[in-house]
Amino acid sequence: MKYSVTETTNVQGIPRDTTEIHLVRPIKKEKLEFLLNNRSIRKITLSTSCLKRLPKKTQRKIKEKGVSISIEKRRGRPIGLPLEKIQEIVELRKDYQSIRDIERITDIPKSTIHYLLKYADRTKIKKGNSVVYLK
Repeated sequence: MKYSVTETTNVQGIPRDTTEIHLVRPIKKEKLEFLLNNRSIRKITLSTSCLKRLPKKTQRKIKEKGVSISIEKRRGRPIGLPLEKIQEIVELRKDYQSIRDIERITDIPKSTIHYLLKYADRTKIKKGNSVVYLK
């Protein structure tokens, strides 16, 4: 899994075995150094605008550590439902349940169910206060 990192993210809370992070905005030098020194980060993804705001000196330091930087566009909000609930909705739909029946079973609004089913290939979800990328 890939963790999303912002300027307010508690970097100590990111698991040690995390190999990939996504920078939403450039973070402070101390946080980035902590991640590079204390985690097994091999790849950092970020948007084009974030890369433009990331100092060249910081980019060089990241590459010196052997970490690759790649541009990735990930638009939209993360889904706020637990992964198990999303899987349950998809499975119920595969069992030919109607959206209204799924609504009654799961207590999730039909518009949310429709959205999840239409965009079932979503790759980012909320896990507590942090955003986690599944792919």
